[in-house]
Amino acid sequence: MTDEALQNLIGGWFDDLEFTTEESQFLNVKVSPEFLHPLMQKLREHPETEFDYLFCLTGVDWGEELGVIYHLESTTKRHILVVKVSTADRENPELDTVCDLWFTAEFHEREVFDFFGIRFRNHPNLKRLFLTEDWEGYPLRKDYEDDVNMILH
Repeated sequence: MTDEALQNLIGGWFDDLEFTTEESQFLNVKVSPEFLHPLMQKLREHPETEFDYLFCLTGVDWGEELGVIYHLESTTKRHILVVKVSTADRENPELDTVCDLWFTAEFHEREVFDFFGIRFRNHPNLKRLFLTEDWEGYPLRKDYEDDVNMILH
């Protein structure tokens, strides 16, 4: 399916989706947090999309907002889509888990929680993955400061 056909199909599912190519080789769609899980479930299960492979899940600090970027592929239909979601709540950032749709997300959501502090609702085992339980803060946030471990020039 072409990017244009994907956009036409997916664009009819929810009202507030924003599409772009953003200097990317893949079609990008931005979704609001409340529609993240319903969109992802439909992308996985719809017979014309069948996104059965989550090949990348990345946390991002965009300054004002924290978010996640998901790279999806259909191994049967041979198309790729990038889904972006963000929240302006830096004090209590929360998004829905997608590990019920793609098992690999369980590990990657723990990594995003560990380094960005984004909590994933309904995650079966959300706890730190790399950092110790007593670690304070989230080291991949732009506002993170650590006078002991950071090298300042």
